[in-house]
Amino acid sequence: MKRILQLVSDDFEDLELWCPVMRLREEGHTVDLAAEKPGKYHGKYGVPCEVEMSFKDADPALYDGLLVPGGWAPDKLRRFPEVLSFVRKMDEEKKLIGEICHAGWVLISAGILKGRRVTSTPGIKDDMENAGAVWVDTPLVIDGNIISARRPPDIPEYSKALADFLRDKG
Repeated sequence: MKRILQLVSDDFEDLELWCPVMRLREEGHTVDLAAEKPGKYHGKYGVPCEVEMSFKDADPALYDGLLVPGGWAPDKLRRFPEVLSFVRKMDEEKKLIGEICHAGWVLISAGILKGRRVTSTPGIKDDMENAGAVWVDTPLVIDGNIISARRPPDIPEYSKALADFLRDKG
């Protein structure tokens, strides 16, 4: 089984964080949650999330994948150098990076999207393209180790793709 890191900050999109976490845990994977500091965080709709690890304590060498939720959290997450470093390291090693909705902002700030095919919420399409990505309006896009989805209705397909990637790369 694999070990995955889920990034957390306040105002995450509740379903985009919890549904993939639950799916991967159902598959038997370990999913750790990391934020700026340990404590309680809340989604856009009030769903709580207890985090026991800070970004600074997360070692990319210990993880097989990374999940970035949507909502407004990505605009906060991309401001942490350790988050961007973690994203770059995961991409360099071709480990799973799952991103949904506004999560593309984190990948943009990490500078890993040039020439990559991705999707996101249409609201950040221009941001994705300006970062050099090839943006497409489909529920799911898989480009190597990056799996991207648009919004909550795409979660079933997105979560399945994450689980399949981890099974197939085992």
